[in-house]
Amino acid sequence: MNESKLETNRYPASRIVEVAKALSSDVRVRILEALGDKPMSVGQLAESLGIAQPTVSINVQMLEQADLIVSSQGANREKICAVTCRSIFLELPSKPGEGLQRTEEIHMPIGMFSHCSIEPTCGMAARDGSLIGSPDDPRAFYMPERTEAALLWFSGSGYIEYYFANPMPPGAALDELSVRAELSSEAPSFQQDWPSDITVSINDLPVGTWRSPGDFGDRKGKLTPDKWRSGSEYGMLTEWRVTKRGSQVNGHKSSATTIDSLELAFNRPIRVRFEVKKDAEHPNGLNLYGSGFGDHPQDIILSFVRYTEA
Repeated sequence: MNESKLETNRYPASRIVEVAKALSSDVRVRILEALGDKPMSVGQLAESLGIAQPTVSINVQMLEQADLIVSSQGANREKICAVTCRSIFLELPSKPGEGLQRTEEIHMPIGMFSHCSIEPTCGMAARDGSLIGSPDDPRAFYMPERTEAALLWFSGSGYIEYYFANPMPPGAALDELSVRAELSSEAPSFQQDWPSDITVSINDLPVGTWRSPGDFGDRKGKLTPDKWRSGSEYGMLTEWRVTKRGSQVNGHKSSATTIDSLELAFNRPIRVRFEVKKDAEHPNGLNLYGSGFGDHPQDIILSFVRYTEA
């Protein structure tokens, strides 16, 4: 990379927390150090740092979201990463609350879905790793016990949809709406190289499609119970974001859907759908991980962001 093109990144107060989170991990700092001399692929980073490739991929995503690195597609469809700057400058607010974001969050247990379209193979598991209902039986998705699910999965195409309350007061204008969840593809047992195109829509409008690289089972998930012995162990934390200018998936532009086009209202639910479409290039199902499974202690998070006036 041309050294002269690397400049100082200037971050407003509204992004201090996001950048600080990205820099709070030793792994992510090591990734930035490794990219200091030249761009590298995710595989090269994993080999250089002695870290599992899925772990590198998750941390690369967080650095991308903070605009600390950019990625492109190289030969053999490899993801090539490069740093965006040599130094950063954070503009602290000069007045209380100036430029800072005000965020409301709703945490939705993955078993609290309102609608679904599921075909075998499929299933759900509780936090202790026990199955809910019978495996490969879509009727389990209509049982009351589904609310205790900490992992759910289906192969092929299908969808799972959640209804969220709108916590904003009447007339309140939002700047951003984001959905975060831990997901992976779904394969028999597991397959590290098993891409699946997972699309999120909000109020029936497409936000974006994320291509999961695989169904990860090469190691135990950090939170996955020992009792679980069925292949899928963890996913990747993925974010879909809708702003006034359009939508993004993990910081990359994905669709023209805007906050205004969602037509949010305080007295109507917000419908969030995770879907693998029948006409997707890679319709290889999904695993959705709750707070007791996978690598991340969270369920589905819907965030409502408003920025204060500067």
